[in-house]
Amino acid sequence: MLKVLFLCTENACRSQMAEGLVNHDLAGQVRAFSAGVRPSRGNPRAIQVMAELDIDISRHRSKSVDDLAGEQFDLVITVCDRAAEQCPIFPGETEVRHVGFPDPAKATGTEEEIMAAFRRVRDEMRQQLIPLLQDQLR
Repeated sequence: MLKVLFLCTENACRSQMAEGLVNHDLAGQVRAFSAGVRPSRGNPRAIQVMAELDIDISRHRSKSVDDLAGEQFDLVITVCDRAAEQCPIFPGETEVRHVGFPDPAKATGTEEEIMAAFRRVRDEMRQQLIPLLQDQLR
């Protein structure tokens, strides 16, 4: 089974959503984790837009990459530019890739517009990350 770590700055939105999507869509083939270089807390809007797909990330907690020290990953994917810049070195054969997405937590406007930004990022992640990982499995 492929072990993947999604790394973001705060482990609040994008990395949490990526973990949930991959563990849902590629269950039994890929085991996904998420962490942040400066963790904060899960974003309620991220939880809400994932629930719209019947994916429950409400029990996820924001973790530091240090919390996963000792874990071996086949692939680390940074999902924000800051995490890509601050990505630690991983031992062994770990491949590190960057697939950046805009931060939906920085969206402004009405609640509807902000939620649309979260949905857009969620959907872009699914469209890009799932095929990328399916290719890794081949």
